[in-house]
Amino acid sequence: MIEKLTKCPLCSSGHFIEYTTIQDFSISKENFKLYQCKTCNLIFTNPRPNQQSIGNYYEFDEYISHQDQANNLTNWLYKQVRKITLKQKVYWINTFCRNKGNLLDYGCGTGYFLKAANKDGWKVKGIEPNETARNIARKLSIDVKENLSQIDGNYKFDIITLFHVLEHVHDLNEISLSLRDRLTEKGTLLIAVPNRDSWDAEKYKANWAAWDVPRHLYHFNQSTLNTFADMLNMKIISIIPMKFDSYYVSLLSENHLGNTGIKALINGFINGLKSNYWAKRNKKNYSSNLFILKKK
Repeated sequence: MIEKLTKCPLCSSGHFIEYTTIQDFSISKENFKLYQCKTCNLIFTNPRPNQQSIGNYYEFDEYISHQDQANNLTNWLYKQVRKITLKQKVYWINTFCRNKGNLLDYGCGTGYFLKAANKDGWKVKGIEPNETARNIARKLSIDVKENLSQIDGNYKFDIITLFHVLEHVHDLNEISLSLRDRLTEKGTLLIAVPNRDSWDAEKYKANWAAWDVPRHLYHFNQSTLNTFADMLNMKIISIIPMKFDSYYVSLLSENHLGNTGIKALINGFINGLKSNYWAKRNKKNYSSNLFILKKK
């Protein structure tokens, strides 16, 4: 089923304008419209599949956060980079919470980050709605639930992470407020999202892989993340570039243009490099950024 939004999912304004139309390159080949809120400037997919039907748009082999097989070059590269980024993620949580405590990874996928954090001394839990990914994570002896309500409401977390998850959440404000309330008083929220103001977004335009409609319901930039933080009564204390994302997104975007193999790899690498070089000089507008939030 398709649902049509009459209000901005972030600020609840009823004033928004059509922004562009993007194709689902991954599975359905359908076109989806994006709208931009005239009040807070959030861009969001509208109309969109509802929560009950969105799962159908994740059912393809290449959706690698939900499965564990490297069955093509792109997936293989993703898994090689994942070995590095897992160490980065553990480093980040240790940087912003010196006392290793309770960690929740919301949208934990196959659980490899939680496994690495647990090995480093964290008490970990995960939320993952996808059954296939959840079962893979459980084989790693990770405590993974389908939704937040299945975790005792009195259980608080020192850090909650959402790595490329916020853009997928249907009930944006409701879920985000619930997560904030699960933080300890000095708890930290880590949110990584694609950046629509990046160089690679401008380069690839409608072929930019990080639009990823209809799986990506929202399309953030730094300004709308600030609005999001205000809604939570939290403040952004740091912004960290996720530099590998520019290469990966550029490679996928090359595929959208019909380029494969060596050509896609070379173009993806060059454009990923250009994107990072540009972002360093333009307000940290990297392909993806990690936002660190604390309660006010």
